[in-house]
Amino acid sequence: MHTSLWTIIRLLAWTEGYFRSFDIDSPRLTAEILLSHVLNIRRLDLYLQFDRPLSTNELALYKALIKRRVEKEPVAYITGVKGFWNSQFFVTPDVLIPRPDTETLVESALALVEQKKQAMKDTVGVQDNSGKLISMLGKDIYGEKRLKVLELGTGSGAVIISLAMANPDVLFYATDISPDATAVALKNSINLSVSNDVSASNAASISSDLSPSDDSLKLSSVDVPVERVGLANLFFLSGSWFLPIKKGVCFDLIVSNPPYIPTSDIKNLQQEVREYEPVLALDGGVEGISCLKEILEAAPDYLESDGFLLIEMGFDQKQRLEHEVVSISKYDKPVFIKDYAGHHRVVSLQKKIKNIENKNKI
Repeated sequence: MHTSLWTIIRLLAWTEGYFRSFDIDSPRLTAEILLSHVLNIRRLDLYLQFDRPLSTNELALYKALIKRRVEKEPVAYITGVKGFWNSQFFVTPDVLIPRPDTETLVESALALVEQKKQAMKDTVGVQDNSGKLISMLGKDIYGEKRLKVLELGTGSGAVIISLAMANPDVLFYATDISPDATAVALKNSINLSVSNDVSASNAASISSDLSPSDDSLKLSSVDVPVERVGLANLFFLSGSWFLPIKKGVCFDLIVSNPPYIPTSDIKNLQQEVREYEPVLALDGGVEGISCLKEILEAAPDYLESDGFLLIEMGFDQKQRLEHEVVSISKYDKPVFIKDYAGHHRVVSLQKKIKNIENKNKI
């Protein structure tokens, strides 16, 4: 068949039917995403140029992508990008593909950050025994006292980058056990800082005001590199959960979307998930809460006296997490937040007053 007969509109119609025969989700949308990726145009432009014929090379590239999708490779890995919150994120098989459910975690975190910012501005000051003003947590000293937020298991960086972009006056840190995942997150931070007109010189000047001291985040005796490129208020550290964070360093908010799928359930997941996405980011142990429990137990040592922990969870894990929170006895009563599908998706925990300890600050 002559290639000139394969116009955009005809190719989309054929691909939609072909995908349906292989039970591919959203066949028309998938066809549009893949074809716009090959042609490097917007999906809207597919219909503005509907009678455009494809070249032999374009058809070959598109055919290769169709084959990958029919083999159930996720669209995000095929195109290398995934939309999340207000941005497009680079993704590879080294990281979990960001999901709409996780936007509930971002939304909840943004609300808490705003709440804490307002509390800081409303605080007039703190005096020592002699009556001398030693702290002013308002506009006059806002550059010296900043909120600190930590993400555990950052993956692509979609959550922490979304938070950091919305709050340039807050310090953000993120850890991940996978160096490859950290590299993906760092690339996203760099790409989005450039796309948002944060020049290297600009970032350097902002970073000088926001950065922690070089020795503030360490293992017991081994320095942990703090990446300083990309968004000026965001720093990535390599290591499992709290391991890269020095004991005594505290945060106003800790967020995490840890693995929470029971090991035995992974084999029943969609083929796209079980065969392509990293098991490390999915497997939550025998009952699905091994990682959640580990974070719940350790987090109070890294939270400020009025700090919060936000964790994404499985829709059916509410009762089990309530039990764990009570047994740990380091938090106030948990608050469960539903996603837009009506499922309990995030648990919000505030550190109990009785666990207040004097902590070193970054």
